[in-house]
Amino acid sequence: MDCAEDRERLAAVLRPLPSVLVALSGGVDSALVLALAKEVVPRVVAATAISPAYATADQAAAAELCATLGVEHRTVPTRETTDPRYSVNLPTRCFHCKLELYEQFDALARQLDLHVVLDGTHVGDLADFRPGMAAAEGWNVRSPLREAGLDKPAIRELARQLGLAVWDRPASPCLASRFPYGEVITIEKLAMVEQAEAWLRTQGFTTLRVRHHGSVARIEVPPEDMTAVLHLSASVVAALRKIGYAYVCLDLAGFRSGSLNEVLPSVPIHPPAPPPKQA
Repeated sequence: MDCAEDRERLAAVLRPLPSVLVALSGGVDSALVLALAKEVVPRVVAATAISPAYATADQAAAAELCATLGVEHRTVPTRETTDPRYSVNLPTRCFHCKLELYEQFDALARQLDLHVVLDGTHVGDLADFRPGMAAAEGWNVRSPLREAGLDKPAIRELARQLGLAVWDRPASPCLASRFPYGEVITIEKLAMVEQAEAWLRTQGFTTLRVRHHGSVARIEVPPEDMTAVLHLSASVVAALRKIGYAYVCLDLAGFRSGSLNEVLPSVPIHPPAPPPKQA
């Protein structure tokens, strides 16, 4: 893997920009964008969304990264959980979430007189069902990793070589991704998922999801971690019942990113049209 070439391609995308607002989630993708932007862009600010839909651990990771890099960090409250189009949780939910996110980031970029908003979308995201990407089209958002042709393995390796602490951090999409389509999303349910996953991490599990099926918590971990979960079964059940789940199960198919998309039809589901381009 030629990291020097990958680094230069990404730097070439970023270098012409006079100033940027980096949408920083706390994960490796946006972290790499921020680190390279800090090297080649004259003015860089990072922004992280604050919402019940985003885990507090991710927000803390974003703040720590900005402190390490010496980058100004802003937090932006987002209101997607108040939008019925989001809470009803149809397959296009992510579009409405990202629409709110990018609207708030665009407003902050304008307030700070920053040229463009950058996100962490990469070429690997194009192969998944991600209606939220369409929301970026109506706002002042660019995706440098995708423009540079970088996929997840290349991103992780480059982040490792740059010494970013989050280089091997497991992907952590928003908490709403733990809900099957059609189950109404509430702040209380989001909190249950966050608490359940946080507790499992205290037990040493790093790559995991707790999928919320009403009163049932469906735990996904890699196959090599299943035995450890079973050995802790009494503690796991007790902890998740205390959080509010009546039943706890272990998914024998193991961890799969985006597993709730497995029930979607093969016919593409098109998100709504993005808003008009902002002047």
